[in-house]
Amino acid sequence: MSDAAIIDGKAHAAALRAQVADGVAAFAAAAGRVPGLAVVLVGEDPASQVYVRSKGQATEAAGMASFSHRLPAEASEAELLALIALLNADSAVDGILVQLPLPHQIDEDRVIAAIHPDKDVDGFSIANVGRLSVGQPGFVPCTPLGCAMLLEDRLGDLAGLDAIVIGRSNIVGKPMAQLLLARNCTVTIAHSRTRDLAEKVRRADIVVAAVGRPHFVRGDWIKPGATVIDVGINRIEAGDGKTRLVGDVAFDEARAVAGAITPVPGGVGPMTIAVLMRNTLVAAHRTAGLPYTGI
Repeated sequence: MSDAAIIDGKAHAAALRAQVADGVAAFAAAAGRVPGLAVVLVGEDPASQVYVRSKGQATEAAGMASFSHRLPAEASEAELLALIALLNADSAVDGILVQLPLPHQIDEDRVIAAIHPDKDVDGFSIANVGRLSVGQPGFVPCTPLGCAMLLEDRLGDLAGLDAIVIGRSNIVGKPMAQLLLARNCTVTIAHSRTRDLAEKVRRADIVVAAVGRPHFVRGDWIKPGATVIDVGINRIEAGDGKTRLVGDVAFDEARAVAGAITPVPGGVGPMTIAVLMRNTLVAAHRTAGLPYTGI
């Protein structure tokens, strides 16, 4: 069997971002304004600064208005909640994203709950989680929605396929399972404590690995021809004093068995910000009372 096809997340993300940019231009012509995304960063975490900067750049590249708000690490929960209240009331802001993690003195759940559900483009609020669960329109977390897009592009109709999601986080694992259920897959939710995990993975046509452990899923776990979506981003020592990024799947082993697989980096990661742009455009349409006909 030849090596698995590589699912190019960079190319898919670029295509989605181009579609969003076209949609922004059409929205501006219809609504008389551009969509706006507000990103809030509390503190000076280096990784968070990189993420916030890349989100701002992507927002501007799509032709949207980018609003960046930075609070010091010692900011109080009340200060952050007051800022969110202002953003909720700002008609120029269609989407609000508070970069996680937050400093210890701030309750993340309370902050997420404070964001208006119609501006919660991260899809983390209880309201949007509930909407996803019962099949109502809402916002879905960007990473699992990006994974679903990659799967549908690769496989077409997912109905009837056996899927396993390894990981049960609120950000990826649980919403990913809901998205697969909505596409009529038969879904198993597994995790690091699942008994006979390898055997369960071997039955799956679709494997989504989001457990947060480097090379956790081995190649001999994979059903021949299965499609593997690796959500993991783990930094490990490369042996030369440097570090490198690897996924939750032992890539070389799995590629020899699978039908298609996402690389790390360059697979799921680029889709996350592209979907954030898409969600913001959807939010703008809903706020303006305009139908959204894009992806």
